[in-house]
Amino acid sequence: MNSIPETKSREDLVKEYKTVLRQLIDLRPSGTRQKIAEALGKHKSFVSQITNPAYPVPIPAGDVPVIVQVCHLSPSERQKFLAAYAAAHPSRTTGTGAGAARKGFDGGGREIVISLPELNDPELEQYLEETIRQTARRLIGLATRRSAKK
Repeated sequence: MNSIPETKSREDLVKEYKTVLRQLIDLRPSGTRQKIAEALGKHKSFVSQITNPAYPVPIPAGDVPVIVQVCHLSPSERQKFLAAYAAAHPSRTTGTGAGAARKGFDGGGREIVISLPELNDPELEQYLEETIRQTARRLIGLATRRSAKK
């Protein structure tokens, strides 16, 4: 008999990375969820939703680097989480988020976090976030090329 490989739904893949994250957070000190909420500028209930596999709400790509930083994930923990996130969201390619798992990001170099205001306009918020990412990628590319010439 030919066995057909089982493909996981996006929902199942989201559950997987949320399960990984939940297990990692459970290993952290009490108050970690509150620290994540504060770093994201969100309510603690939002953090509960994005870290609970029972809720289908995915983690926004822009929040991934903040979560990784606040949780102080080890390189192996970070790789495991980012790989699971990338499997669920293959089209997202943030510099230090899910796409970084596919690009080989291991946490080396420097990482910065930029806090953005709530604009109550999802399209404007997404535009602002993507504009900042594109600008950062261009500047990093310029700096990398300049550094390589020296």
